[in-house]
Amino acid sequence: MSPCELSIVMPCLNEEKTLPVCIAKAKSFLEAHHVNGEIVIADNGSTDRSRHIAEAAGARVVAVTERGYGSAILGGIAAAQGTFIIIGDADDSYDFASLLPFLEKLREGSDVVIGNRFRGGIKPGAMPFLHQYLGNPILSFIGNLFFGSPVHDFHCGLRAIRADVVPTLDLHATGMEFATEMIVKAITHRLKITEVPTVLHPDGREKRSHLRTWRDGWRHLRLLLLYSPNWLFLYPGILSIVLGTAVAVWLLPGQQYILDVHTLLYASALVILGVNAVSCALIAKVFAVDAGLLPPTPLLRKIYGRYSLEIGVLIGVLLFLAGIGMSAYAFLIWGERDFSNLNPQQVMRLTIPAVALILIGVQIIFSSFFLSVLRMQRSPRSPSSLR
Repeated sequence: MSPCELSIVMPCLNEEKTLPVCIAKAKSFLEAHHVNGEIVIADNGSTDRSRHIAEAAGARVVAVTERGYGSAILGGIAAAQGTFIIIGDADDSYDFASLLPFLEKLREGSDVVIGNRFRGGIKPGAMPFLHQYLGNPILSFIGNLFFGSPVHDFHCGLRAIRADVVPTLDLHATGMEFATEMIVKAITHRLKITEVPTVLHPDGREKRSHLRTWRDGWRHLRLLLLYSPNWLFLYPGILSIVLGTAVAVWLLPGQQYILDVHTLLYASALVILGVNAVSCALIAKVFAVDAGLLPPTPLLRKIYGRYSLEIGVLIGVLLFLAGIGMSAYAFLIWGERDFSNLNPQQVMRLTIPAVALILIGVQIIFSSFFLSVLRMQRSPRSPSSLR
């Protein structure tokens, strides 16, 4: 018998009404195009007749005990025997008889193929208004912005992947955010991703969809942020530092219009927050690489090649001492005036930057030690291998 070329995986949770037609369409596709393949039903704890129906229709049923959309798909993928895997919802919203564009792209060398419902067509009533015009476009835009993605429909439930690249992605998401994780990791691992137009039909179920708009939308957004330390920490941090420093320098000589030392205090706080955010960006990036969540980047290699605990501590100590020096100078001025009341507008222009420098110096010292702890790891994917 020739090896199995294609596994069609359908996550299933109480889909007895639509499962027969989905399996029938998938079988017709395999037969019509002479594809040696299988149909795998990843049952996620159905309490109706879904398992019996699938087995009677000739599909292979795999029981997945851990609940969740992502868990069901991961269980189905683990059991799949095909060289290529096509994943599709078992609610009859996608036509399993029209899978040829996905298979052709895989045969041509694509690693991942994603359906695009906005190019293929969304039938009336197939997608809620909020999802079609707000949720999906905004989340897809954010994904493109954060990761330079070629995908314009991040959440299409019909997609395909080469079985041999699945271990590389190390997918973990158990919920609906699995769809986002799959694309994000495919991008960060530089896999070849292709989109094909896909028609979305109203699902054939009479029950409520498993999708929860706000909960699942937040989980998708959260995953995008967690996998992008640059957008979550680095860019906001740099913006805070630049903006806070510019305002502080502008106010140091004296009052500007109606803005005085009170605004200087907020500007200094903005700089401190920015330094904290940049530190978090570097720490998060290192941890993500160490955990295998993200691949190492040339910038991270360069930082690890030039940055050391001693350099970080030295920078932190110098900033700390500068703050102490400014504080001592302010104390001397106070002493020269017999420790009497001072003009707040004058002395605060020394003490506010002094406190900011002390806090920033301590933050850099602590962050440098934290990064050094991470570098002590010796796993194969650890940042220590970037040295």
